[in-house]
Formats: sequence, C-alpha cells, structure tokens
Amino acid sequence: MDNIYFEGPVMWAQLDANMHMRHSAYADFAAQARMNMLISVGLEVNDLMRLKMGPILFREELIYHREVGPNDVLKVSCMIRRSKKDGSRWSVQHEIFRQDGVKAATVNVDGAWIDVLKRKLTALPEDLAAKFQTLPYTEDYESLD
Repeated sequence: MDNIYFEGPVMWAQLDANMHMRHSAYADFAAQARMNMLISVGLEVNDLMRLKMGPILFREELIYHREVGPNDVLKVSCMIRRSKKDGSRWSVQHEIFRQDGVKAATVNVDGAWIDVLKRKLTALPEDLAAKFQTLPYTEDYESLD
C-alpha cells in the first residue's frame, strides 16, 4: 500500500442497519484522504480560502470489493489518474484498505476548481499548479491536455 493519506477507525455513526459501513462513509473517507494529499504538497486549505476557490466534483464512483465492519481501521490511498498540466481538471483514484490489508473499495472522482464567488470554474494560480503537479500519479496516468 503506497500513498496512504488517511488512516482511521470506522465509527459507530458510519455503520448501517446491516452492521457494515454505510455507502456515503466511503466517500467521506476518500474526501478526507484527498484533502490530506493536497496538504501534503503544500496546497493548503487556507490558501484556497484566501483565493476564494475550492475543489468541486463532477462524478464520484464507488466500487465495493469487500465488506467493512465495526471497529475496522481503514487506510486510504490517493493518486492522480488524469489531469490537465495546470491542474485545472483532474481525476483521483482512491483505494480503501481494511486493517488486514484487503482492498475494501475503490473510489474514483472527477473534478476541477471553482471560484466560489463567481460560481465559475477556474484554474489554480501558477504556484499552486506547480505544487499540484508533484502529486503521485497512477501507473496508467493520462494527460488531459
């Protein structure tokens, strides 16, 4: 398991009536790992807030491989699957592993950056785009340029 950006336990509130992790909790784990990945290269939330911009998702796909239950500790990896060179459009692949090393789910998202005041898509400033380019890439990475 490489590029782990989040590790934590499944909480009681994340379980459903069948006593396994509810579907939306997978997306929550992936979102936290994705933000941690950005922070790891210096793309800080405070910088985005100052610039009045943030990430926006167009698509989110969850593929379930194995069940996750109460008290499991999960590790979430993230890698860029596709992107424009300037980081304005991107796809991230997350893999969620149980504590026994079994892959429980894959979460794929497609996104971009939005100017939260204008409510329009925007590009990262050059300095942040350079940081974005240092994120880890999947083996089958595809440039969108």
